[in-house]
Amino acid sequence: MLGPVLLAAARSDSIRRIVAATPVTRPVVDRFVAGERLDESMAVVRELAARGMEVTLDHLGEDITDPAEALRNRDAYLQLTEALKEQDLGERAEMSVKLSAFGQALPGGHELALKNVTPVVEAAAEAGTTVTLDMEDHTTVDSTLAILAELRERFPQTGAVLQSYLFRTEDDCHALAGEGSRVRLVKGAYKEPATVAFQDKREVDKAYVRCLKILMAGDGYPMIGSHDPRMVAIGQELAHRNGRKPAEFEFQMLYGIRETEQQRLVAEGHRMRVYIPYGTDWYGYFMRRLAERPANLAFFLRSLATRG
Repeated sequence: MLGPVLLAAARSDSIRRIVAATPVTRPVVDRFVAGERLDESMAVVRELAARGMEVTLDHLGEDITDPAEALRNRDAYLQLTEALKEQDLGERAEMSVKLSAFGQALPGGHELALKNVTPVVEAAAEAGTTVTLDMEDHTTVDSTLAILAELRERFPQTGAVLQSYLFRTEDDCHALAGEGSRVRLVKGAYKEPATVAFQDKREVDKAYVRCLKILMAGDGYPMIGSHDPRMVAIGQELAHRNGRKPAEFEFQMLYGIRETEQQRLVAEGHRMRVYIPYGTDWYGYFMRRLAERPANLAFFLRSLATRG
């Protein structure tokens, strides 16, 4: 019941004003979102780079209703690529894009999203960096992977995200474990039906390990997207077992979560990439994360109290 309420709240300007002004909420948002402006996010990039970390930047804005908004999101990413190029941060920072922000859910969305994201991928290559296509709910997987395949024909470094809780993901891992492929493996955060996804946390974890084994044994570049200490340890063990050097895989965690662990992995010589969301649509992002799995509410508030 709580999920639909939070989704409705995400579309309410009046509730947004209340949430934005609430003293308890704002520090939580500030912790997990790197500002509303591009210059604020770039300051965070420089700070993390100075601490030996890499980043992936997400300009918030996936909840769009018309093609004009998709163009604005495209332009925001083009501005981001220009900033990365000007500040010579292409080696430290890549970009994560949700194809819904480029129009995937609109009429003719597949072609529209491909048309809008292509210049961003082109600009990223010119800036010395790349793009990873975030994965959303299960209805978008086929379209997202088809767009990935088209982009990789010209830009083979383009990455993708796979979610272990979907039944299909082991097959997708086999398909994307080839040379040059970049895959971020996550457990999955959307509320999916039992017809397409594991519902039990233990089954999701088991699926994550099975998928990670496939990626680590393959010829691609695995990106371990997890805050779970067990998955981090398993990732280290699988990398060792498959003879992977530190430069041949990486860990990824969200901005503001388990920062002490992020720094520990860097100190041990691992590649650590921090997922940084920014933009004026922080409210919608924040509420949707809670709506996807209402237990996130307790997680966010608990994380606020224990920054490490």
